Amino acid sequence: MTRRKKLSMLVIAITTAGTTALFPTAAQADDEQPTTRELLEKCNDGTDLCVFHPSGQPVDSMGDAHQVGDSAFNCTKDLQRSTVGWSDTTGETNTVGVSMSAEYGFTELFKVTITASYEHSWQSSHTEEQQTNVEVKPGEVGWITREAAMEEVNGTYEMHFEDEFYGHRIWYVPFTAKGPKADAPSTKTQHTRKMTKKEKQEHCG
Repeated sequence: MTRRKKLSMLVIAITTAGTTALFPTAAQADDEQPTTRELLEKCNDGTDLCVFHPSGQPVDSMGDAHQVGDSAFNCTKDLQRSTVGWSDTTGETNTVGVSMSAEYGFTELFKVTITASYEHSWQSSHTEEQQTNVEVKPGEVGWITREAAMEEVNGTYEMHFEDEFYGHRIWYVPFTAKGPKADAPSTKTQHTRKMTKKEKQEHCG
């Protein structure tokens, strides 16, 4: 099944914001169907109505742990405290398949709809900079990992077109986005281990 055909909706009655509406069906719709991106790019550009209906509250989580900054190698015979400077940027992912920061019009639209739906701001990207200390024993290497605080939102865009768009005037577009949580601290962890022979040769030779 092609990507476009997957976007064809089942005929079911749903209640959205107190009104009953129908999804277009694969049988009723044309073979050519719009992609999620094509539909959302028309939001407020050819539509009488384009609103986001959240399916629940944002879900909080932590991003994957990954190293930030350089590794600190202790080639001395004494315990060393090294200060690792780092800068790390966390972006968002979404069902459109592109960075919302690269799609300025949709970025602003989405920020407005999320603010209205959840009464707090949405960040498409967040950069954190810090100096972090790590204590490294003789013959060991130390490094810092970071896990960003994330939030995921799920819902459906309800779109009413002035004229038919791909054979229909009403579309419901499922949408999911996951991005850095505004004003939430990330988790930083210090790690150490013994250097390998190759690392000793490269950094302590």
